[in-house]
Amino acid sequence: MLIVSLTAEEAQILIESLECHITELSHEIADTDSKDYREKLKRKKSILNKILNEIERLEEESGH
Repeated sequence: MLIVSLTAEEAQILIESLECHITELSHEIADTDSKDYREKLKRKKSILNKILNEIERLEEESGH
């Protein structure tokens, strides 16, 4: 397990960056013809969504 300490501002920037990248991945997944590559992108998107959800949860708990 990796523990990272972020300020509220850093967390917000990370959230925005993750949301942007996840959106870009969705477009890339839709445009990809290679099944293997598409599955790799879907896995990456799933992991990034998990990270995003955890950061958002922690932000809510901290009251930011």
